[in-house]
Amino acid sequence: MSTEPVMAAVDGSDDSLRALDWALTAARLRAAPLRVVHVRQFGPWAQPGALVAGPPAPAEDPVLEEVRARLDDRTDRPVTDYLAVDGFPAAALPELGADAQLMVLGSRGRGGFAALLLGSTSLAAARDSACPVVVVPRPGREVHEGPPVAPGRRVVVGLHVDSPAEATLAFAFAEAARRDARLHVIATHPWPPLETWPAPGELMPPAVDENAVEDEIRTLAAGLLGPHHAQHPDVPADLFTPPGDAAGHLVAASRGAELVVVGRHRRRLLAPARMLGSVTQAVLLHAACPVAVIPPDVEPTG
Repeated sequence: MSTEPVMAAVDGSDDSLRALDWALTAARLRAAPLRVVHVRQFGPWAQPGALVAGPPAPAEDPVLEEVRARLDDRTDRPVTDYLAVDGFPAAALPELGADAQLMVLGSRGRGGFAALLLGSTSLAAARDSACPVVVVPRPGREVHEGPPVAPGRRVVVGLHVDSPAEATLAFAFAEAARRDARLHVIATHPWPPLETWPAPGELMPPAVDENAVEDEIRTLAAGLLGPHHAQHPDVPADLFTPPGDAAGHLVAASRGAELVVVGRHRRRLLAPARMLGSVTQAVLLHAACPVAVIPPDVEPTG
């Protein structure tokens, strides 16, 4: 049993209650405690235009009381504690995530515009938290149907063979093992390559054969998956190496999946700020199932 909790961020919205149910299952699968957190936004943390009010007494938090009532009769509920803090959720939640092994929240909360696909708090948590973050979308998202896949439970993971994220692969394999699921690995390659015109009116064909590129991607991907296979020999992994946009293939694969796992950009010398990356952000916006965003070099939990 891990002593680090699975953290569920709630605000009373339907989205956060769906995330709470997902976090409850995640904590049970990990044999971990559950921590339910409500960040109450008052006073100096209020957004411009919001009414300023004093915080209620610490013992009086109607959001957490609603969650207590919801969980009290759950026989599968792990050890659970409740935490109410005052602050700005987009800043407070990443800080609280430093003491958790996993944070779970809904794609939208109570505030903002109803038409938004992803709220600012979810975006900030996925970008800034030290622990992996799972964002649970609203039901009913429609995605284009992808290629045929084996029936049964699936965990989808994106693999960039030129810049592999070991932490992302480790999380995906461990999650597939917990859920008795197949791992659906997507390693895309851009095609066609950029065309060149050596002279006006003269078009040069691609100098690289697509089959050769795909074979190389498959060989590299298989080598990267090997050590994780060794740690989780009971997890079957299906490797797909389609051409084209990684985000589009990951979103299509999210249909009917348990989870999509993507990495967060590493900090670089010339780009020291935390970033999600365009693929990760697109998957968060459009995937039909929960999405796990994994920070680089996070320690996997068994």
